[in-house]
Amino acid sequence: MPYAWQPDAPDGARRLLIWRHRSLTAHGFVWFIGATALLLVLPLVALTGSAVMWGLLPFALAALAGLWWAMQRHWRGGGSFEELTLTPDTLLVSRHDPGRPPRHWQANPYWVRLTLRRDGPVEDYLTLTDGQREIELGALLSPEERRQLRDDLAAALGDLNPR
Repeated sequence: MPYAWQPDAPDGARRLLIWRHRSLTAHGFVWFIGATALLLVLPLVALTGSAVMWGLLPFALAALAGLWWAMQRHWRGGGSFEELTLTPDTLLVSRHDPGRPPRHWQANPYWVRLTLRRDGPVEDYLTLTDGQREIELGALLSPEERRQLRDDLAAALGDLNPR
């Protein structure tokens, strides 16, 4: 799951981090670049020692460098995450997107309502509202993960505010 509850802080705060799913890990990136380099250089082995190899080698290296650059840029751009901090008297949601200032929303957890809407802009649209403002939570998650997050967060809010 691309979200995790962090260990409870000494002050009793519970912290939830939600991040974008990354199917390619750092280890997988190394393997992918290595395999691509091997496949680009393999045809050049037959041309070893000829002038044609030296003519094609810069293009193969440029293709590999372009792939490396594009994947690194994509990796850095995927740094969006949401952070939820829950204390007995405050619920704070912060959304962090690359190139933008963080956005914050704060409410009293007693008045917060958690809703999973089927008719939202996306399937299983998860929202938090305090009666004045409604925010989306888990925008980076799949519908199944949003349903699981709703259950986890409802349990955390229920533990905090037994009604």
